[in-house]
Amino acid sequence: MDTRIEIKDLSKNYGKKQALKHVNLEIGQGMFGLLGPNGAGKTTLMKVLTTLVKKSGGTVSLCGIPVERCQEVRSMIGYLPQDFSMYGNMGAYEALDYLAVLSGLNKKERAKKVPKMLEKVNLSEQHKTRVKAMSGGMRRRLGIAQAIIHDPRILVVDEPTAGLDPEERVRFRNLLCEIAKDRIVILSTHIVGDIEATCENIAVLNHGEILFRGTVSGLLEGVRGKVYTMEVSAMELPMIQERFLVTGILTNGSTASIKIISEEQPVKEAKPGQPDVEDAYMYLMNHASAPAGNV
Repeated sequence: MDTRIEIKDLSKNYGKKQALKHVNLEIGQGMFGLLGPNGAGKTTLMKVLTTLVKKSGGTVSLCGIPVERCQEVRSMIGYLPQDFSMYGNMGAYEALDYLAVLSGLNKKERAKKVPKMLEKVNLSEQHKTRVKAMSGGMRRRLGIAQAIIHDPRILVVDEPTAGLDPEERVRFRNLLCEIAKDRIVILSTHIVGDIEATCENIAVLNHGEILFRGTVSGLLEGVRGKVYTMEVSAMELPMIQERFLVTGILTNGSTASIKIISEEQPVKEAKPGQPDVEDAYMYLMNHASAPAGNV
């Protein structure tokens, strides 16, 4: 059984604006991270994969099925969009049961699956709680439940942890990793920490173009030997920020400990530092030559 998503030379235009430019990706089973700033084209790519938007060029196949065969693709895919909302006056069980009806599940299937899904996303005790009374994290977990209730082979989540508190973010990331054990899960986000904590295989998208595809360790290799740390006075800090790419600042009264990315030792006082994924991402974005103006 084919468990890959293959994207070849994918383009998408909105009038004169090119949202996606000749995107090439192969995504296998497990967690896959799609990282990029707001406006990079991530949501457009997710909407093409979920058949909500038609591509302008190229080919896309999901588990061997061309994206043009919308009904077949939709039957195998679950989607949690960035602006997901539910029926606020319904309880969690009622809302999920209704969404299961829309997914084509009969009464017997719903009676079995709805409680199971609520348990999986740790909402069994809140089954009567109205959706509008839930926290943001609880609503996102309910959104995951509706996205996987028909047992899809592919799950697509778009900016799922934006606005969540740290505890909910960790809980949500752990849930995604558990779900990804037996299916493809695509996590699209601008939050570097979410990618670092959950994904080994990633792609970085900006202005509709793929800037990097590979592993997290491969991304880190691009900045290895280019990260430095040093102590500076608060008065020196603005000048340092003008001259170098500063990725971390920890102030302590009149001084600051900073992290700098530089091709060579920036000043004599700078010491080699340990790079992290955020450093690698910032370095990549600052050295990318993609033009601005795309959606």
